Amino acid sequence: MKKHDIGLIGLAVMGENLVLNMESKGFSVVVYNRTIEKVTRFIEGRAAKKNISGAFTLAELVGQLKKPRKVMMMVKAGNAVDTIIDNLIPLLDKGDIIIDGGNSNYNDTIRRTAKVEENGLLYIGTGVSGGEEGALKGPSIMPGGSKEAWPHVKDIFQAIAAKMEDDSPCCDWVGDNGAGHFVKMVHNGIEYGDMQLICETYQLMKVLVGMDADEMHGVFKEWNEGDLDSYLIEITRDILEYKDEDGSPLVEKILDTAGQKGTGKWTGISALSEGVPLTLIAEAVFARCLSAMKEERVEASKVLVGPETTFNDDIKMYLDDLKNALYLAKIVSYAQGYTLLKAAASSYGWKLNYGDIALMWRGGCIIRSVFLGKIKDAFDSNPDLPNLFLDPFFTDKAEKCQMSLRRVVAGAAMNGISIPALSAALSYYDGYRTEKLPANLLQAQRDYFGAHTYERIDDERGNFHHTNWTGRGGETSASTYDV
Repeated sequence: MKKHDIGLIGLAVMGENLVLNMESKGFSVVVYNRTIEKVTRFIEGRAAKKNISGAFTLAELVGQLKKPRKVMMMVKAGNAVDTIIDNLIPLLDKGDIIIDGGNSNYNDTIRRTAKVEENGLLYIGTGVSGGEEGALKGPSIMPGGSKEAWPHVKDIFQAIAAKMEDDSPCCDWVGDNGAGHFVKMVHNGIEYGDMQLICETYQLMKVLVGMDADEMHGVFKEWNEGDLDSYLIEITRDILEYKDEDGSPLVEKILDTAGQKGTGKWTGISALSEGVPLTLIAEAVFARCLSAMKEERVEASKVLVGPETTFNDDIKMYLDDLKNALYLAKIVSYAQGYTLLKAAASSYGWKLNYGDIALMWRGGCIIRSVFLGKIKDAFDSNPDLPNLFLDPFFTDKAEKCQMSLRRVVAGAAMNGISIPALSAALSYYDGYRTEKLPANLLQAQRDYFGAHTYERIDDERGNFHHTNWTGRGGETSASTYDV
């Protein structure tokens, strides 16, 4: 029986396209799907006359693989992944490799890596970004897990990954256990932020300036040829140009309720656990939650009053401000995302290469943009950079763009237009650059009602004090800790 280079389980859109991508790069693939009709349909359809075989049981799939066997799962995150792992373990031999290419939670990947390794096998949890087209033509791939597995899959992964101008692949080893899926989760969180920021600029153009879809298409087309050149700006340009059957813009006929699959929420939860202010991305997640309250918003719009919308500015100057505001807000989104990566690396002992992560995101993935090259340069210059805003390039950009962001946020507030992500960007920037925040009063409040203690500016850090604020309390204070 012919032995194949890799097996893939799960023939949904991403799975099918990854298989075709692998085969086009010279690798032979055997495929399996729980609904076996999909296997037959794929083998007789898109995979016909290609170096791809079908299997109708997991045992048959395993039996057709070269050693060490490499089995990649492209199935829905959650229990389905655990079930397949449980069924695969008895069929595999020591040193064989199980790969999860779905959007699994990194905590699950940490647990699964330990379990699979305990059974003498190797495990990879890898983020795959780029959607349907990326999977077929070249995605961004972010693998982590059992490092001993990397040499066995490196050629396949880097061959099918997106390539940069110098032919370098948008794929490299990320780190141990859940590191790959954590990096993919943060990627998705930044994606949430980018999408919301673009939607808010669209809303301001439409509601405040009064532009139509064709005019907005022209603006996004121009922006995509400059500093904001990116996949999401590019597709926004195309969406605004697309017409429905009656010739009107299709985008205006789409119901304003956004869905989500959970990775943005996971990013926010992780940030809370790590104590990282991921405010912009969190607001992007909450904006989707608010959009889902469609019927309630319709009722609220009938009774809650806001200011009348008036626009008297020069349109060209305003659009320049909007462009600069969007750029600075993007810096905030990435700065927060990278701060979370650094915090998690410290917590989990991952040795992340932040410049290489930016390189992996340069092509193939949803957040790909020319902007990421500057992030790679920043971390190549200073691998220990604590925040993007402390890199000279981004410091300079912030200085040049901040007044634009202030004018945009102020104008939206005065006209009653909701822009939570842009507003969060400005608030974070101002908070981060503020030497003294009002947390001194907050600590006094905590000590007043709960004897939680405080540090003093005239004492060394780490020495905690308690005051009997009312004269009725005792001298006993609570233990000091941060969650």
